[in-house]
Amino acid sequence: MTFAARPRPSHTRPATWSDRSALSMLGRWIAGAAVVCGLQACAPGMTSGQNSLSPDTPLTLARQGSFFLGGKEVTSDTLSTLPAYAPSGTITVEQMYVRYQVPVNPRPLSLALVHGCCLTGKTWESTPDGRMGWDEYFVRSGFPTYVVDQAARGRSAATPAAINAVKMGKAPASTLPTVYSVGHADAWMVFRFGATYPQVFPGLLFPLEAQNEFWKQMVPDWINTLPTPNPTVPALSELAKRVKNTVLVSHSQSGIYPFQTAALNRDGIAGIVSIEPGTCPAANGDLKPYAGLPILVLWGDYVDLSPRWAPRFKACREFIEAVNKVGGKAEMISLPDLGIKGNSHMLMQDRNSLELAGWLVAWLDRNVR
Repeated sequence: MTFAARPRPSHTRPATWSDRSALSMLGRWIAGAAVVCGLQACAPGMTSGQNSLSPDTPLTLARQGSFFLGGKEVTSDTLSTLPAYAPSGTITVEQMYVRYQVPVNPRPLSLALVHGCCLTGKTWESTPDGRMGWDEYFVRSGFPTYVVDQAARGRSAATPAAINAVKMGKAPASTLPTVYSVGHADAWMVFRFGATYPQVFPGLLFPLEAQNEFWKQMVPDWINTLPTPNPTVPALSELAKRVKNTVLVSHSQSGIYPFQTAALNRDGIAGIVSIEPGTCPAANGDLKPYAGLPILVLWGDYVDLSPRWAPRFKACREFIEAVNKVGGKAEMISLPDLGIKGNSHMLMQDRNSLELAGWLVAWLDRNVR
């Protein structure tokens, strides 16, 4: 199964950093790619296995597909207010959608990518300005890659029963579920494009010229209508058991999910990569589920300038220190400490996203077996 190379998007513009910085960053990216290629001579386009890392070359897959995990049946008499559909019946909700691609001659390690608040699995696909996404990069690097939509998000269903019950006069307005969307100005600060809207942090690497495409990715968030633990967590456990030897890669709101999944059952989990997690496990909590498990918590730039994120950064650092004292293999990396500056909360979509993906592949090669 081979997919043709994508056309170059006409609206993509070159990065705005200086030539010197660009060369430095490119050098680090190539170094990461050398690790991906096993420190062997790579063919033009920096090949890994059967695929090139270049987006201008075809992508060859052994197989691809999709499936659901988890879910439960709900019977209700307020499923519909439309005459064409009966109000009473049974639906399936709280399942997790999974899309996967497996390259030819895959690595033994697979990756599961979990999105954050108000978003879907689109987070990991093509960037707003049309560049290769992390999902394709990891497949081209030889990893079987699984991209999920959290329960009640994207292609994973939610139930309208509580809303319709109010509309039909069968329940008071106070029973309406808490469903929210995040506006552009608020998201601007949450995703750290700037301290306030429309201010921009100096040196920001997010492609703001394509921000309208990014806003289209955002969807209503039903997380507050779901039970605890979030049904995504046991579904991730099912996925790890099915796939075996997988690294759970989470972002923001879902940052805690891999830790909760490991606490539920370690079967099939080879490691955890939590990117700018909304929360980490408590430093004074039960840390035994994480002993010996390779863990990376990764942060972008401007964290210290954000009242929202600075306390979370501190709490995650305390967790990392605590888990390492009880036999952990955990690491927390702030990209500015590596000399990589300008990354937003959406670092997998920033201009240097492929450099960061290459760095992450090198980290996995060093730390996860």
